[in-house]
Amino acid sequence: MLLARCLADRGPLRVLDLMAGCGIRSLRYALEAGATEVWANDADAGRLELLRANLAQVSGDRAVSPTALTAQRLLAALVAAGKHRELVDLDAFGSPVGLLPAALEVVALGGVLYLASTDGRSATGHDRGAAVRRFGAAARAHPASWELALRLQLGAVARAAWVQGRGIRPLFSFSEGRTFRTAVQVMRLPGAAEESNLGLLAHCHGCGDQQVRALLRLGRWDPCLCGAEAPLAVSGPLWIGPLQDPLWLGSMARQAALTPCSLAGPGARLLARLAADPGEPARVWPTALIAHQLALGPPPLRSLVEVLRQRGHRAAVSAVMAGQLRSDAPWPAVLAAARSLAAPA
Repeated sequence: MLLARCLADRGPLRVLDLMAGCGIRSLRYALEAGATEVWANDADAGRLELLRANLAQVSGDRAVSPTALTAQRLLAALVAAGKHRELVDLDAFGSPVGLLPAALEVVALGGVLYLASTDGRSATGHDRGAAVRRFGAAARAHPASWELALRLQLGAVARAAWVQGRGIRPLFSFSEGRTFRTAVQVMRLPGAAEESNLGLLAHCHGCGDQQVRALLRLGRWDPCLCGAEAPLAVSGPLWIGPLQDPLWLGSMARQAALTPCSLAGPGARLLARLAADPGEPARVWPTALIAHQLALGPPPLRSLVEVLRQRGHRAAVSAVMAGQLRSDAPWPAVLAAARSLAAPA
């Protein structure tokens, strides 16, 4: 709702809720977010009467259209008619990747695609065949599995947008482990060097080291720290760029401050975590893995971040999974910083 309010501040907000269920979120778009038009659709025709009854609460000059069409049919009709929406809400059960090309065509330039997926097995490396089929990418077991899923999803969005000559700007990305949610602004053209945000992520299950390579600069992987014989576990192509946009998150926080009762404690804490972690670089480690490598207790995460920053590295607490460090520091530098925190004074 905060995102939708930010969009409404920029001009008329027309929302397409493709998989609306009983229509509660569609109702909120109209009553809370200031949407001028809401198209609430669900493919289950048995829900249409309930959808209509719930949306009957909307009055005044706000247009509400409840329908029971498949997402494919509705998107195709909108594309054929050249109709666009400032916000397209695609909250799918399973993987929504097949709908991305048409959904992106319906998003107005500068508008937002809000995307959710419950396809956790393929995106987190537990079903490699499905990952290849759905994302055209490899997905290998990774300690930051939720982030891996979000990056695969964003990589699919980026490739679909680029084929259409458009660019993307991730606004926020998060998960609780079951559903993977991203909001992406659709731009008229790709940004400068935007293609460098598509790449590969490698992880060594022996020593814990990670490497990131953009497809534009793909070359040989660096020698692994432990020199293990086992090959690196490589995932991708996926999005290796930022996951959040600080300006948009700041606007959402200001919207929340205007109506504080609309944002409960967990939501406020999530917004603050996202604002503190841009989601870049793409190298993320759990403190438990660091502790395992050192045969010590887990280092205090915020202290570890501060030490790495003092030593000239980028570092942050990951907003995607609890207890994880994000940093561009070489793996030996991460381990040395963690060891210094465990050393006696």
